[in-house]
Amino acid sequence: MSVSTSSPEKGIRVVTVDHPPVNALPVKGWYALADAVRSAGEEPGTRCVLLAASGRGFNAGVDVKEIQQDGRTALLGANRGCFAAFSAVYDCEVPVVAAVQGFCLGGGVGLAGNADAVVASEDAVFGLPELDRGALGAATHLARLVPQHLMRTLYFTSRTVTAAELHRHGSVWRVVPRGELLEAALELAREIAAKDGELLRLAKSALNGIDPVDVRRSYRFEQGFTYEADVSGAGDRVRDTFGAGRAGR
Repeated sequence: MSVSTSSPEKGIRVVTVDHPPVNALPVKGWYALADAVRSAGEEPGTRCVLLAASGRGFNAGVDVKEIQQDGRTALLGANRGCFAAFSAVYDCEVPVVAAVQGFCLGGGVGLAGNADAVVASEDAVFGLPELDRGALGAATHLARLVPQHLMRTLYFTSRTVTAAELHRHGSVWRVVPRGELLEAALELAREIAAKDGELLRLAKSALNGIDPVDVRRSYRFEQGFTYEADVSGAGDRVRDTFGAGRAGR
């Protein structure tokens, strides 16, 4: 598992996740991502953080196999690790641009939904297959990408929505061919990073302060039901039917 940070241009820090085969992160991976994003934003010279991923897709959520193997310990770890990573993106001292390719599922929606801007490739799809995986959560973040009734329909059906559809809703800034994704995201990050660094940090705090929904409290509320599903046995019952062929959904 690899979470790396690079500085391709002045003022821009790129945090890249590379965890084959589908970037479904184990507990340690979520904490590593949280630390990387937080550290990048704390660097005095950073004016924009670009969150990217290598491989087939942006993020396929938590490592379901780890939860199946380690049970409640892994579930609690995943809950806390996801909370830490999503919060790190939201609370990052500077704007965060997410570059999304391929599948953006579960925890991927949590990351993209908490980012300040999203640039996506033409093949990108977004969704929450939580009900198919014995869990709940991240509706808080999907609701930042799509209107309420669409969010509920996507959540209850585990269907996905395309980058082009999100672009029409205004939640994706640009949709580009996959080969142009990183450059398109860097172009936006470059425009942001050209602003005064102190003002950018004040602006990020100001915009977070006027959000109509407290994303931390809202997501923690959802997580309580994930744990309840596990205690009741519903979570295990669904996870036991989770097949290898569904990992990239």
